[in-house]
Amino acid sequence: AWASNPKVHLWRRSTVTAWSPSLIQPVYGAQHPPLDSRLTKNFIKDRSKASGLPMKSKKASSFHEFARSTSDAWDIGDDEDEDFSSSSSSSLQTLNSKVAKATAAQVLENHSKLRVKPERCQAALGELPTNCKVIKSSSEAQLSRTSEEACVRSPLQKQQSLPLRPVIPLVARISDQNASGAPPMTVREKTRLEKFRQLLSSHNTDLDELRKCSWPGVPREVRPVTWRLLSGYLPANSERRKLTLQRKREEYFGFIQQYYDSRNEEHHQDTYRQIHIDIPRTNPLIPLFQQPLVQEIFERILFIWAIRHPASGYVQGINDLVTPFFVVFLSEHVEEDVENFDVTNLSQDVLRSIEADSFWCMSKLLDGIQDNYTFAQPGIQKKVKALEELVSRIDEQVHNHFRKYEVEYLQFAFRWMNNLLMRELPLRCTIRLWDTYQSEPEGFSHFHLYVCAAFLIKWRKEILDEEDFQGLLMLLQNLPTIHWGNEEIGLLLAEAYRLKYMFADAPNHYRR
Repeated sequence: AWASNPKVHLWRRSTVTAWSPSLIQPVYGAQHPPLDSRLTKNFIKDRSKASGLPMKSKKASSFHEFARSTSDAWDIGDDEDEDFSSSSSSSLQTLNSKVAKATAAQVLENHSKLRVKPERCQAALGELPTNCKVIKSSSEAQLSRTSEEACVRSPLQKQQSLPLRPVIPLVARISDQNASGAPPMTVREKTRLEKFRQLLSSHNTDLDELRKCSWPGVPREVRPVTWRLLSGYLPANSERRKLTLQRKREEYFGFIQQYYDSRNEEHHQDTYRQIHIDIPRTNPLIPLFQQPLVQEIFERILFIWAIRHPASGYVQGINDLVTPFFVVFLSEHVEEDVENFDVTNLSQDVLRSIEADSFWCMSKLLDGIQDNYTFAQPGIQKKVKALEELVSRIDEQVHNHFRKYEVEYLQFAFRWMNNLLMRELPLRCTIRLWDTYQSEPEGFSHFHLYVCAAFLIKWRKEILDEEDFQGLLMLLQNLPTIHWGNEEIGLLLAEAYRLKYMFADAPNHYRR
């Protein structure tokens, strides 16, 4: 964590000191969302009176000065945050109860006309809107229309009701659009799945062809083995895979036996303590990640990685990068919705396999972007500067708008690079995004820059509508992607690919 003592550099302390809670300071990417709740309330009440984010008086001359001058924007009062969220959720409950009653009455009236038993459309009742003020994505709207039409046109066809499970916010849903509750696969999707199965079952999988097929998304059924291959964790030769998995899993648990007990040693206590603090903050809205057994798995993965990579050690934000791998490898053993699954129902051997595979695949990812997390995080600073230059060439109006209101790219894009957009998108979207990142050469280190540029320009209208520093920063740190699905990510990736094709290695004078 950022230390308050100016003599201490970034995350490392030069001397060992007695620990106290005051020593833990917030770091970019560590909060969810990274906003001062007091600022949020003041801003909603009266934008002109908000004072949580001070107006910039001068340009930061260095990364360290910027970090010190903006650290207050990342400090959250948990109690106030809970008050704010509870008051907003209660108002939404009142609103949604009215919508639910009206919708239910309409459905019952339609059923009585069609003389259909109520339970036949029980599945359709489960898809009530969670927030009437936010428009659903086109992909979700299509799913809703399909289910309603099926209910009306085929009244005699029995609808399968979903099992009762805790209601969680839409942003926390992990299941993609081909998971439970979605329409049956189209002919095209079945053909794609068959193509994947042929590639994966061949004696030597053609990795170039697998990347080409995976770029537009990997079917859920074959995503675990595809990710293992694309990350370089599994060999292309199918005969060697079983022995490789066995050897690498044993090697990981050998690390556990060798290093994990050292977490209580004095020189490792700071690392383990920070990991222990950050784990509960990882996807706090998803019940899966709040289970003690899952948190213990994450602690082991992150601690072993930190011990084995002393050049960077553990940095806040790395904890997010475990979650997509963990969810994908867990889905291999779970038929129901992953976000509510109780992992204690799995055998010890299965859990050990998921843990080891998540560790190795995360390690492969971080090998390509480790300069993002070494001292002073030079990789992130370079990428943020590259994003600024790219946006100035792509959309000069947006770039000049930031300059006019003295918005620094580092103030919002640091988190985009540090967490690979994971704090800006629902987890289901991150998983789809990583299908392409693992298919693209240098996807996490290079292509991600163009995805960030496309993501920023996606909100150009909203950006240009904001006419003060505070409003711009509030928007950029809370972009409305809650309803995004595969379709929106597909469009974002297509635009990113277009930008890469047009601007990579293009001369600086080139303008659109």
